[in-house]
Amino acid sequence: MKRIINVDIKEARRRFPLKSLGVLIPKNPLALVNIFSSLKNRNFAIYFCGMSVTLVGAWIQQVAMGWLVFNLTNSVFLLSVAVFLSQIPSLLFTPFAGVVCDRFNRRTILMVTQTLMMLQSAVLGFLTIEGLINMPIIFALCFFVGTVISFDAPARQSFYAKLVPPKDLSNAIALNSTAMNGSRFIGPAIGGIMISSFGEGVCFLVNAASYGAILLSLAMIRLKPENIQKHSGAIRDIVEGYSYIYSFKPIRALIMLLMVFSFFAMPFSLLLPAFTKGTLGGGSEALGNMMSCVGCGALGAALYLAARKSVLGMGRVIVLSCMLAGIGLILMSMVDSLKLAYVLAVPVGFGMIAVAAGCNTMLQSLVDEEKRGRVMSVFTMSFFGFPPLGSIAQGYVSHWIGLSAVTAVCGVVCVLAAVAFELYRPIIRTQAREIYAQKGLIIPEIARGLQSSTIAKE
Repeated sequence: MKRIINVDIKEARRRFPLKSLGVLIPKNPLALVNIFSSLKNRNFAIYFCGMSVTLVGAWIQQVAMGWLVFNLTNSVFLLSVAVFLSQIPSLLFTPFAGVVCDRFNRRTILMVTQTLMMLQSAVLGFLTIEGLINMPIIFALCFFVGTVISFDAPARQSFYAKLVPPKDLSNAIALNSTAMNGSRFIGPAIGGIMISSFGEGVCFLVNAASYGAILLSLAMIRLKPENIQKHSGAIRDIVEGYSYIYSFKPIRALIMLLMVFSFFAMPFSLLLPAFTKGTLGGGSEALGNMMSCVGCGALGAALYLAARKSVLGMGRVIVLSCMLAGIGLILMSMVDSLKLAYVLAVPVGFGMIAVAAGCNTMLQSLVDEEKRGRVMSVFTMSFFGFPPLGSIAQGYVSHWIGLSAVTAVCGVVCVLAAVAFELYRPIIRTQAREIYAQKGLIIPEIARGLQSSTIAKE
């Protein structure tokens, strides 16, 4: 067993030949045809339609917000502060939000959170159109909506089990990821055109109107009455969850990689307004195009992951995707052409979603059922909470060395993180295959055969 764990640098290099990129070619292309199979469930089909409309509106607002803040301040740092305030509540409140989701009706929680977000967009749009908007108001509204989202996100993630039977749950999650990244491709392009034609205020009002779609779909869904069981000792449960994550090496490694990646790579999409205008000299339409290219790569990653038949090999996908995003960021820091930036934004977007969704898939496959909620709340904190920390740090440092240099350093860190995870991956593989066999994800005899093959190679 020690021969598997002790992997040197030479061995790590052996694992990165060009032919290893073949792992990114789906072995089951017909899975793309079946990706819409969960829509045969009435409740999910209704929810999916409403959610898709609202997601497009949300991306329109995100483009408009970034453009408004940067035009008001011309400051990368203040833009990063706005992003920080809108997402840092996820780092603070998500563990407790998971407890709330277990104690109250999840559809009711979603209707409340979506209504509050609609009101925030309406207020933001009215104040912008009337010329009353300023940075203190923007900061307050950003923190408000971030707090609402910290309760909305875990409720939304746990709501899918109520909409589809267990056999369709994985497909529903994949379709949700596709919708989110599809809207990321469409929304920014629409937002860029709307900003140049009507201004940011109209974008905010359009987003407010889009929440009507999800509220209507939630009202139309027919669900069986829930028997909500009250729990006690929320703090004790949270501590137990963190202890479980720390003691279980595969989950600990995945969470640590996601935290590093979220801190250094994810802020790039949040700081795109500053990068597009300040570094590349583009306008609002160029910003929309950049975000759409990132979204195009992200959509490709979501479809690729949906096409995979098994969780086996997901660790290698995570490593290669992390390296792809890192190399993309390094190259992005060197370009001064918008066209080249559009091309490089695609692999960066692919890597971002492939790493996050790949970690999500492995965590869901490895975690004990009774600890699933707590582990996924830490995943949510890592994915949503660390990017604002990274954005404010990168925005501050960019004042001293420039945003291009910051982007290059972040790309280098991502590449190093991928190498470190690859060196640790034999330990993850050894423990993960045992759990996959126990859960019936792979046949035990196959797990033993794979393990024997690994030992022979070492």
